[in-house]
Amino acid sequence: MMDNDFQKRLLATFKIETREHLTALSSGLIELEQAAGQEQRQKILEAVFREAHSLKGAARSVNMAGIESLSHALESVFAAFKREECSPSAPLFDLLHRAIDTIDKQLLAIETGQDAAAKSRARELIASLEKAVKGAPTPSPPPVPSPAEYRENTPAEKPAGSDTVRIPAAKLDSLLHQVEEMVTAKLTLRQRAAEVGEISAALASWEKEWKKTRPAVRRLRKIQQAPAGGAITDADADQLGRLLTFSDWSHAAVKSLEHQVHTLAKALALDRYTLNGMVDNLLEDVKEVLMLPCATVLEVLPKMVRELARDHGKDAELVIAGGAVEIDKRILEELKDPLIHLVRNCIDHGIEVPAQRKRLDKPERGRISVAVSLKESSRVEIVVADDGAGIDSVRVADVVVQQGLVSQDEASRLEREALLGLVFSSGVSTARLITDISGRGLGLAIVREKVEKLGGTVTVATEPRHGTTFRMVLPLTLSTYRGMLVRVADQTVIVPAAAVERVARIAGAALRTVENRETVELDGVPLSFVWLADLLHLPRTERNGNDVGLIPLFVIGSGVNRIAFGVDGILAEQEILVKGLGPQLSRVRNIAGATVLGTGKVATILHPGDLVKSAVKGAGVPAGAARPAEKGEAPRRSVLIVEDSITARTLLKNILETAGYRTSTAMDGIDALTQLRTETIDLVVSDVDMPRMNGFELTAQIRGSREFADMPLVLVTSLDSREDRERGIEVGANAYIVKSSFDQSNLLEVVKRLI
Repeated sequence: MMDNDFQKRLLATFKIETREHLTALSSGLIELEQAAGQEQRQKILEAVFREAHSLKGAARSVNMAGIESLSHALESVFAAFKREECSPSAPLFDLLHRAIDTIDKQLLAIETGQDAAAKSRARELIASLEKAVKGAPTPSPPPVPSPAEYRENTPAEKPAGSDTVRIPAAKLDSLLHQVEEMVTAKLTLRQRAAEVGEISAALASWEKEWKKTRPAVRRLRKIQQAPAGGAITDADADQLGRLLTFSDWSHAAVKSLEHQVHTLAKALALDRYTLNGMVDNLLEDVKEVLMLPCATVLEVLPKMVRELARDHGKDAELVIAGGAVEIDKRILEELKDPLIHLVRNCIDHGIEVPAQRKRLDKPERGRISVAVSLKESSRVEIVVADDGAGIDSVRVADVVVQQGLVSQDEASRLEREALLGLVFSSGVSTARLITDISGRGLGLAIVREKVEKLGGTVTVATEPRHGTTFRMVLPLTLSTYRGMLVRVADQTVIVPAAAVERVARIAGAALRTVENRETVELDGVPLSFVWLADLLHLPRTERNGNDVGLIPLFVIGSGVNRIAFGVDGILAEQEILVKGLGPQLSRVRNIAGATVLGTGKVATILHPGDLVKSAVKGAGVPAGAARPAEKGEAPRRSVLIVEDSITARTLLKNILETAGYRTSTAMDGIDALTQLRTETIDLVVSDVDMPRMNGFELTAQIRGSREFADMPLVLVTSLDSREDRERGIEVGANAYIVKSSFDQSNLLEVVKRLI
């Protein structure tokens, strides 16, 4: 009988192995569905058949009967494919993907146990797969999981086994060899310590001899102070002789010490050089241990593209290049969310439906590509692109003006590149309809935040009707990077060098005040100017009058958000070792981490993205600056809730009133139109399926009215099909939220954005 500890270790190993099999099966199914030639199809079939067979054997060894049964059913289908007794079809592929998802859920439920409903669904799947093998028409599979799992602002689940890595034996051999060399360095340092001990002993001996000569020194001082012509006694002569003898011995001793110290200094310099090489090589090899191929993150994308495209009535393929490029494991874990958001963005906003692509003389199947490549020696470039409709810059301009990010005049003067850069701002989305999975303007904001947190940059380029390209440039590893040392007040802080666009010095008289904000002109371009000390709430160095001399500054940011930060001094640029702030301070505004300088002092590493955000929001205004008088409390906004269910109506009313909105209610569309004409309403939240006049009809009536045509309207409904969402767009709804994935924070976020 197995003991508990061994069983836990065995199950942990089984989980890791099973996830590898599931990933290979999922990728293989995607390739099989797209394979054109018979030879290629048979090769893929052989691979997935072996994966299913291995998974069945692993499950049997740990008594996982449920996983074993599903694996056996998968194996049977693949065997039927190989014998050409069963024809692949889209419904059958859906069924196979659903089986893989079910195994994944069974894996998660190992500790908690499966409920009766889950076991029943698994039996239904097995029965459906067995019917497919016998040649019966493939039944409709159980509902495919909603793509809400890829919705914006939802963190990706941490994969099982992410706390462990598989390391090639060759890497471990290299590490062992270098650690053995460190033993030699340890013995060498022991010898150097002994040599320093000898020097210390010699100095102690010198001190001992010096103490013996002190009486002679005191006697000679008395003779020196005595009247001239006094006789020198034999005792005096003896003391003088002892002093002279010590002087000769002391000179020889000091020369010997000088030689020993010189020899030791040369030896230590050599040791330092050798040890530096050892430490650098060991550090590089340890980094290599934590380097994983990008494929470990990219492998989740093909299935996601398939499911999201089908849910949106589109046809898209994903092409991945550079999956073998290795990146720091910690960076890969942080990259999962940005990649999911970017690929989802390509499907949601880029790829057109097949009929539209056909009208545009494009292939009906859209193309999304993810390419990873090394850039220089320490950075990696990840490019996510699609061949879809591109980004409508006019629409972007309208949205950023509506959101208050720039004025209409500023938007008209912005260059196209700077305007496109604003799509990464929170709340900016070109979607015509807000749903529970898109249109809230959070996805690209999350991408920028994650990438900047990792010390990287993200840019976007687009060409109307030809597609959009997102380009991320990131460090290969998190442990070290170049940092710029800056003096602020009496402190030294560090700004990641990769984020700094330029460094300059300006005359104090060059500062100008425009609309209560300080500005400076660099190369003919006006930039907002912020004292970094004010931003970090540190005392600003006193400067007399307007003649403040030359002010050091650095520029970070992009587009309209390029900010010049004034400091007291820019000291140097050097490699820094990044240290986290610990779980107690996992996220501090404007702070990315800390490092220990060569002097032994701790220096704070600043977060470039946070600095720009804080400066844009006016956080850099000094505490003593004048502030506008506070206005009276703004009147509460009014929301009309249209819902025939009293339970749902009460729930929505409670959520909105708790958030500070004033509400009124209506039981159907006709009742709602009556209240719109008699009350002041700022926004309508409506169900769809209602008596007398449903939500679609109500929306069409409101949009067709001259008086209420611009009224923001949110549909909250249980109808979650693609056709229903498309009808919501057609009638003019601003947002479409499905009740099955309802989250009150989503509703409040949408309402806040629309009014």
